[in-house]
Amino acid sequence: MDYMDNIRGKLALLPDLPGCYLMKNEEGTIIYVGKAKVLKNRVRSYFTGSHNGKTQRLVADIRDFEYIVTASNMEALILECNLIKKHMPRYNVQLKDDKTFPYIKITNERHPRLEVTRRVLKDKAKYFGPYPNAYAAQQTKKLLDRMYPLRKCGAMPKEVCLYYHMGQCLAPCEKEVSKSDYEEITQSISTFLGGGHEAVKKDLQQKMQEAAEELYFERAKELRDQINYIEALMEKQNINTADTKDRDVFGYAVDKGWMCVQILYMRQGKMIQRHSSSFPFYGEAFSDFMSYVTQYYSENPALPQEILLPEALLMEGSASVLPPEPADGGAAPVDGSAAADSEEVPVRAAGKAAAAAADTSAYGGRPADDTFDGADEDPAGEEEAPETAAETAQYAAAAVEAAAAGVVDAAGGAAALQQWLGVKVLVPQRGLKKKMVRMACENGRVALEEKFRLIERDEERTSGAALGLGQSLGLKSLSRIEAFDNSNIQGANPVSAMVVFIDGKPAKKEYRKYKVRTVQGPDDYETMREVIRRRYERVLKEDLPRPDLIVVDGGRGQISAAVDILENELGLFIPVCGLVKDAKHKTAELLVGDPPEPVHLARDSEEFYLLQRIQDEVHRFAITFHREQRGKSMVTSRLDAIPGIGEKRRKLLLKHFGSLKKIKEATVEDFRPLSIGDKLARQILEALRDEEKV
Repeated sequence: MDYMDNIRGKLALLPDLPGCYLMKNEEGTIIYVGKAKVLKNRVRSYFTGSHNGKTQRLVADIRDFEYIVTASNMEALILECNLIKKHMPRYNVQLKDDKTFPYIKITNERHPRLEVTRRVLKDKAKYFGPYPNAYAAQQTKKLLDRMYPLRKCGAMPKEVCLYYHMGQCLAPCEKEVSKSDYEEITQSISTFLGGGHEAVKKDLQQKMQEAAEELYFERAKELRDQINYIEALMEKQNINTADTKDRDVFGYAVDKGWMCVQILYMRQGKMIQRHSSSFPFYGEAFSDFMSYVTQYYSENPALPQEILLPEALLMEGSASVLPPEPADGGAAPVDGSAAADSEEVPVRAAGKAAAAAADTSAYGGRPADDTFDGADEDPAGEEEAPETAAETAQYAAAAVEAAAAGVVDAAGGAAALQQWLGVKVLVPQRGLKKKMVRMACENGRVALEEKFRLIERDEERTSGAALGLGQSLGLKSLSRIEAFDNSNIQGANPVSAMVVFIDGKPAKKEYRKYKVRTVQGPDDYETMREVIRRRYERVLKEDLPRPDLIVVDGGRGQISAAVDILENELGLFIPVCGLVKDAKHKTAELLVGDPPEPVHLARDSEEFYLLQRIQDEVHRFAITFHREQRGKSMVTSRLDAIPGIGEKRRKLLLKHFGSLKKIKEATVEDFRPLSIGDKLARQILEALRDEEKV
């Protein structure tokens, strides 16, 4: 193959240097961007050896590649992040639904105010966050608005508002507020958001006590409510640390080609929230995880004091497995026999080996052992079990294997991230920090299991409901259901629609719309006959898939009309059932047979729920089509009523202007490119505007 000859030639010229590689498909589109410690080894690994199913899909689409050499792993990390954002490759992990997180902002203005924003700008304002969701940010801002009297309005009003009378604003619109007053308030807010809410709470408790002693009970109640609100909002936690550092704790899990990344937010030593993201991945698991982390901090620049990362997970089959944690809290050795064929194993081992031998300058001058095991700040004071000679040899061999693959290991990735962000990045080996990382990884594993269970449950609910419905109707199999509904207003703009459900799920590509041609007036039975005839004549002519069941919206009359066309005109014997609605326009009864008889289904059964979904979906589809047709006919009739406008000019006007509203807003000069004179243009505008007044 020509493209393989080209790739082999390029592989022979790859350098032994760090950098990024860009994989391309046959159209030349970039489909994957990766980074490597050694480009030659990493890129070659895609075209040699065996891969899992996801990676095989990526490799099958590669027709060419290019690479960019960088000076270090850090540069490769940043470059990869920028290339992913620029090219949006199909197979890369991308922060699509969680690009921006909410922050609380103290604006840099003469009269500052609090905002919740998703954009972090270089505007000298103070930003706090990110918050895991908008609700948490809004609730925190609501509390701060009640406690600190910064202005609430966007534009300065002409007179004092209610907030001033409530004691929640200093009224800068009428009164002079000094810069020192604002600095004091903003400093208090900064202290509060920085974790100093305990001091604020104590101050409020003292003021509440003083107000109660002076018999100002209403003021004391307000202060008590504020204290309760602080406790409810700020004291939610799952785990504590002895220090008061702000940390982001990362963990990840992979299974069946999916990855789940969990972020635990530790603020002032307390876990306050978590964030979860699930997505398919196609490359090497740990590299794609690091790509996610890099993108996360490129979009969310409000950094914690410390970031905790996991080691590369062991793999067993297609699922990630947490390394075993010894009872003494020491580092767990890699069990090579458990995942001997997994490329993740040498990555993890190399991370430990690299951590033990890393240069201290890469971690702020601290010993590498100390940095990665977290012993200096571990309140539990756990000691790591010394490694045996066999374990040391195993780690060394694994490190060589990882280096041969050219993969960025946990230690190297942490070092590059720390150098780029300028904050401490650790890969803990023991103690409480290790447990926190394991908690994040375990949350990721549970989230993936829940995702797959929900998918299986949905499969059982949909296909199982179709199977159960078929049994209730006495059918051998029930896979394909085609449902019909008619829509008109007193016979005007009559339309019909068909939806298709296969194994209990909508197949939207097979939906069809019908403009009724032969029926005059509101005749639902004849409309059903026309549409059934048109649909199944085409099924016969084009040999299209035939349904196992036809569902019509209506009772005995609609069923009889459909059966008559199918059996007496087309010679088709397909079961037909009707769905009857109650006074509230909800699915009430299923009719089937000749003559039609009701089939009793429990209202809380999956079979009845499937029928409801079918009836609601076909009704929605028909109504939407009818509204489109009615809107078009209204535009057509209004233009046709104007003297001098025929079908040709009407189409020309709609094509040029796009809508009736745009025609009304046009000037006389706008009609000249259409060869419409000024006199006729004025008539058109006057007619449309006069009609609007009426």
